[in-house]
Amino acid sequence: MTTTVTVNILGKDFQVACSEEERDDLLRAAHQLDHRMRKIRNAGTVIGMERIAVMAALNLSHDLLQAHQEQSQMDDQMLKRMSDKIDDALSRLE
Repeated sequence: MTTTVTVNILGKDFQVACSEEERDDLLRAAHQLDHRMRKIRNAGTVIGMERIAVMAALNLSHDLLQAHQEQSQMDDQMLKRMSDKIDDALSRLE
């Protein structure tokens, strides 16, 4: 079932449709976006809601890409360790 949720970002209300299951995640995402946008606005280096939103989106995208890269590196390391253990176990059987 779809519901409409009101989120407040930089003092402006936005109506967003989402499922009941996604409501809490949407509210957390809106809170994080609001926090990032306020931080950028308060730094005083970017003026205008649209520009602040773009900068916040770029920052969040960058964070997401870094997290994916770190997770990929951790996965590669885990696979290497597992492969080494399997090779070690197979060499003991021979």
